[in-house]
Amino acid sequence: MTLSLRGRLLIGVISLVLIGLLVLNVAIYASLQSFLIGRVDAQMRASVEEVAAALGAPTRGQVQRTAFPVGTVAELLAPDGSVVTVKGVGTGFGSTALSVSPVLPKTLPNTQLDVPAEPFTVAGTDGTTQFRMTDWREGRFGGEFVVLAVPLTEMQTTLRGLLVSQALVSIGVVVGTALLAFLIIEVGLRPLRRMGAVAGEIAAGDYSRRVEPATARTEIGRLGLALNAMLTQIEAAFDQRTASERRLRRFIADASHELRTPLTSVRGYSEMLRRGAAESPVDADLARRRIEEESVRMSALVDDMLLIARLDQGRPLETRPVDLQVIARDAATDARVLAPQREIRLLAPKAVVVSGDDTRLRQVVGNLVRNALVHTPTTTPIEIGVTTQNGTARLSVTDHGSGLRPEDRERIFEPFFRADPSRSRDSGGAGLGLSIVNAVVSAHGGRVGVKDTSGGGATFEVELPLAASQANS
Repeated sequence: MTLSLRGRLLIGVISLVLIGLLVLNVAIYASLQSFLIGRVDAQMRASVEEVAAALGAPTRGQVQRTAFPVGTVAELLAPDGSVVTVKGVGTGFGSTALSVSPVLPKTLPNTQLDVPAEPFTVAGTDGTTQFRMTDWREGRFGGEFVVLAVPLTEMQTTLRGLLVSQALVSIGVVVGTALLAFLIIEVGLRPLRRMGAVAGEIAAGDYSRRVEPATARTEIGRLGLALNAMLTQIEAAFDQRTASERRLRRFIADASHELRTPLTSVRGYSEMLRRGAAESPVDADLARRRIEEESVRMSALVDDMLLIARLDQGRPLETRPVDLQVIARDAATDARVLAPQREIRLLAPKAVVVSGDDTRLRQVVGNLVRNALVHTPTTTPIEIGVTTQNGTARLSVTDHGSGLRPEDRERIFEPFFRADPSRSRDSGGAGLGLSIVNAVVSAHGGRVGVKDTSGGGATFEVELPLAASQANS
């Protein structure tokens, strides 16, 4: 049978109290018994002369000052063991009418000495009374010796009273301890019951609940702190899983939406060819060209999605020294060719070498510059900067357009997100450019962010670890 924690604690406390009371009672009983027997022994040794004098007195002589209890027996024995004189304490130390007398051993331990033997205990003739006895050779009677036996009736009565008192007191202590322990345990376990109730609510799905108490001052409080820390981690994990599932569903929906348009176009132009567009060379050329363009669009979209998936899976990239100054200079040159009417400024005064994949880092800079070209007016200047700060490489692409709304800034790096939903796919792309930037930078151990440009616009900043050769220089 499995006991509850409350039951085990009660049994443990009561067991300890019982053991303690048993040891204490035994010690008290043994100490009192030893003290009383010692007092009787001291009285016997101090009364040797009185006993000898009483045995030598006439039969009816009285010794009024004796301190022996009623039932004390003194015998004068001959050398052959026969009794010469017997006297006992009844109404006085001279009465020989004794209903109880000690059972003397066949061989007395001190028949050769004239000093009292070490007292020992013997039984009485009634089988219940015990006597404390000693013997010694008495020179005044020739070869005879004296036996003195003092009944332990008073001592036994005292000890029996002690046992009754100890039993009553022990029962009271055990009952009181059990009640007090029960109350203390109930109060002590109350926080655990509250924790159990909260755990039930958490198991039902309310991961925001926390247990109490949660303090470092008590053991249960420290347990509450540990449980709350664990619950925080669990809640964060569930939130992260929920967010991941939400992003995955949104990614699938967006990808399906992006692929549906080119697939619809391909299907439409295919039906045009099947229904007779081949009879018109112009319509046939248009249908074939549009099918090819939409196919290229779908291929690029699928390639971008595969790239993001591979980078999210942590697949390794090619690693070699790459100069960001060269990449930024090439990106600025490409931008001037694409938008000759714009002012493209390059701020890269020195070489900045990082360790990474040259192709992917060029894709990062190209996507950021293309994003600035597409989403800003045609006369807006663009700056591309490369520098180092605090042991990291910093690359920035700054425009002076209308900037980003605060709510868009949090989602700008999500796949298929467009800050301007009304923008067409032909001019704005599929919304994967900045997602690829974020994935590639994260795969290189860096970070990318966006902030407002002073005076209006947006500035995208990329931080990457410097190559070991440049970091140590």
